[in-house]
Amino acid sequence: MTMHSYDSDIIAWANEQAHLLRSGRFDCLDIAHLAEEIEDVGKSEQRELAHRMAVLLSHLLKWQYQPERRGSSWERTIREQRRALILRLKRTPSLKAMLRDADWWEEIWADAIAAAIAETGLEIFPENCSWTPSEILTPDWLPE
Repeated sequence: MTMHSYDSDIIAWANEQAHLLRSGRFDCLDIAHLAEEIEDVGKSEQRELAHRMAVLLSHLLKWQYQPERRGSSWERTIREQRRALILRLKRTPSLKAMLRDADWWEEIWADAIAAAIAETGLEIFPENCSWTPSEILTPDWLPE
């Protein structure tokens, strides 16, 4: 078996590592890079959750602060982001801990505010989120 380098061809390297694992050749594994890649899977899930939540929050802000511009596009985005968030939390229950992390919410809220300002030109949004995670993820809930 040709040994592939993590740095020169990560796909070939990953396939090779999977083959080594399945065949029980643990002594040939690239343990350091495997550990790094496994950690990155978790970070990727966390980034996805954060991104989707910021998109959802920015649309909820626009919904609340621009009632004259409400439309099916915003509703669709809100619905899609909620669905994806709920599904991600169901498939990866350990992500729910992030919903209880005040620092995480502060960062997500800041991202949502920045996106809402960029999209609306308004700078009237509250400094802190007054909505609960339960409200935010409730399928039919919309701020007034």
